[in-house]
Amino acid sequence: MSAEVEAIIRRHAAPLEPLPTDTAARLEPLGDIRAALFDVYGTLIVSGSGDVGLTSKSDRWAAANEAAAAVGVAPPEDPRKLGDTLLAAIEAEHARLRADGVRHPEVRIEELWEGVVPEADSRQLAAEYEMRINPVWPMPGMVETLDALRASDFRLGIVSNAQFFTPLLFGPLTGRPFGDFGFEPDLCVWSYGHRCAKPGTDLYEKAAAALAKFDVTPAQTLYVGNDMRNDVWPASRVGFRTALFAGDARSLRLREDDPDVAGGRPDVVLTDLRQVLKVVSDRPG
Repeated sequence: MSAEVEAIIRRHAAPLEPLPTDTAARLEPLGDIRAALFDVYGTLIVSGSGDVGLTSKSDRWAAANEAAAAVGVAPPEDPRKLGDTLLAAIEAEHARLRADGVRHPEVRIEELWEGVVPEADSRQLAAEYEMRINPVWPMPGMVETLDALRASDFRLGIVSNAQFFTPLLFGPLTGRPFGDFGFEPDLCVWSYGHRCAKPGTDLYEKAAAALAKFDVTPAQTLYVGNDMRNDVWPASRVGFRTALFAGDARSLRLREDDPDVAGGRPDVVLTDLRQVLKVVSDRPG
């Protein structure tokens, strides 16, 4: 089934350039960094919507109907029905998980699509919908940066709000599968896999526990993300060094009015992914 989903991603993929920001880079050698963990949307991958879940309701209605038609299902007469039913299913699942004690819940979107359109292949339907509401393309310097870090023996991983199709983006967008970039499977912590999301610290704590198996501490790990609340704040609470990625105006989230991040400061600020190599120039010890 991954091949079919990747074919959908490939069919929709089109070049997407990041938009410049007014934020200045702040690059300081960090020293003794042995691992680098990344957010995906808005950091490694240009996100056309700016981030997951930031598309207008009318666009979601249209995308749901077009996705259904693409997998051979006739959309309902009411053009709002599919999109609204999906949104209601997401809200209900969030409520269920919160009742179970999950403060920042995450859904598995293919499970919800299966309930909304049971006659369709839910993974293909989810991919068709996602690629319409959130077009994606590799961030400039992504491949070069990851290859250089891997060649220098840094441990690489992901901590990201994501769905099953997120790791499948890499193959169609770069010509190289996700596993070819050197990410350690144990260091890839996806929100859908744990039913919890950022900005909670849970995913970062799971990453820290996995890093300990490699004898790497949070203080020896750089986390790179585009959002002060979802990325920099929770990562720093767990003890990671942090880099705010300010390379795309669509997805940069400074959250200057958010009391949770008031006074927070990333260790470095990047305006190009390749600047990671400057701040972790020391080889792992």
